[in-house]
Amino acid sequence: MALEWVVLGYAAGAEAVMVLLLTLPGLDPLRKGLITVTRNLLKPFLSIVPFCLFLLMDIYWKYENRPSCASDSCSPSEHLRHQKSIMKSQRNALLIASALIFYWILYSVTGLVVKMDQLNNRIQNLKKAQD
Repeated sequence: MALEWVVLGYAAGAEAVMVLLLTLPGLDPLRKGLITVTRNLLKPFLSIVPFCLFLLMDIYWKYENRPSCASDSCSPSEHLRHQKSIMKSQRNALLIASALIFYWILYSVTGLVVKMDQLNNRIQNLKKAQD
């Protein structure tokens, strides 16, 4: 199970880096290549959505089937294991949310950058036509 979380963490990190590179000013010479790479990666990264839903269902299943440790019948080690399980579930839910949010931001930013480039090309063509 840990490999799934590592893959999701790397995917969220890659999405965050791509968003950062697309939005940083001063990278205009690299922007066309970045846009091409990002647009080609958006479809494969869409597989993150069902993957996140699967992992979310896994968290929910573990939450529902976890033995409760609310009474004094638990030993300190069982109580500690219970608390660690809750913390891991919260951390993993945060990772799922960040991966989905970064995908949505990457999709939106890529669309905006492509539209901005198209509008800049139109402006340049209109200026050339007027001259």
